[in-house]
Amino acid sequence: MLIYQYIITGILAFILINFLINISLFKNIKRFSLPGEILSDPPLISVLIPARNEEKNIRRCVSSFMKQDYKNLEIIVLDDNSSDSTASIVNELIKKDPRVKLISGQPLKKGWMGKCWACHQLSQAAKGKYYIFTDADTLHYRNTVSKSFAAMVANSLDGLSVYPKQITVTFHERMTVSFIIFAIISFVPLVLLKKTKSPLFSTGIGQFFMFSKHAYEKMGGHESVKSEILEDIHISKQIKKAGCRYMIFDGSENVYCRMYTNLNEVSAGFSKVIYAAFDYNVAMEAAAMTAFSILFLFPFLMLPLGIVIFDWSGHILTHIIIQIFIVLLIKIILAMRFKLRILDSLLMPVSVCYMLFYAARSYFTARLGKGVYWKGRTYNIDSVEDDELELVDDIFEKQSQN
Repeated sequence: MLIYQYIITGILAFILINFLINISLFKNIKRFSLPGEILSDPPLISVLIPARNEEKNIRRCVSSFMKQDYKNLEIIVLDDNSSDSTASIVNELIKKDPRVKLISGQPLKKGWMGKCWACHQLSQAAKGKYYIFTDADTLHYRNTVSKSFAAMVANSLDGLSVYPKQITVTFHERMTVSFIIFAIISFVPLVLLKKTKSPLFSTGIGQFFMFSKHAYEKMGGHESVKSEILEDIHISKQIKKAGCRYMIFDGSENVYCRMYTNLNEVSAGFSKVIYAAFDYNVAMEAAAMTAFSILFLFPFLMLPLGIVIFDWSGHILTHIIIQIFIVLLIKIILAMRFKLRILDSLLMPVSVCYMLFYAARSYFTARLGKGVYWKGRTYNIDSVEDDELELVDDIFEKQSQN
């Protein structure tokens, strides 16, 4: 037991060191400014927004780009066969700003994920020297484009991903959504992401990507990840495979997003991505969730058990207390950095249980259910090893009612 505690404490100490290094490397885009030569002759930037049944969000998103201090923009929205008023809302905005354009999405091709197909069509319509891909449920401060572009220029990058401030309201959101940034800052070595071209050290978030047109075409665009549910992670790997320079940035004071609004959305969202994150390999997922539990859940369970039931020695209990301290320290620093509720950090065991449940649900939904359901479409992942995903037509309204 003592050897076990030494090992766990050592691993958590290593994670803490990587976390502290990453916190310093995860630069906020607000610190960058465009040089005078670019301000005097700004290149055209294409803002590309895929939208499928986004009537609740699309006006707010597009309007925030219409107000940007970077003026040489085109704002293209793709209506991805929506059954709501998404298109009519965008048409209203077109009357107010000629930079806004609307294109109608083509029927989804076999072998493509919906978002990848939408982004591919957007890229074909874009005329800019740089592309920004962003989700319809994001909201952007007026200097988001200029600050993101400035971060790219200042760091001599070909592409970047900006992590928004995630708005979490309900208890379910607060216990789960924060795990995205927790996992990235704790486990991804950002120094290797920036300094090496290895795709092993890469990540990104689909809520905001920016690429030069040259880099996007060089890596094969979204066609190179057309069958991936986690297209954002895979496209960040593709740009590095292409030999391009890439980095992630903190956009928590410029970009805002509320990913989910209730338990059903949280459950559907995480169930969609967790199994996919392990390339649909149940052994990998099980191993990762076991390690995750050992590091971030077991110390909280073992402390009371060791005191009340097993009467462990003070040396063992000291190691367990150190482990709990490290985990909570990471969570509290994250909460302070990204203005999250500090009291939620103390509920780390509850958060872990949420993620374990969604990991199991992700597997059973994909393998034993009808497949992966998202945005009114169901994808069968049985043939994912062959890089083909069979689209099963579904009626969006019926699924929403259910």
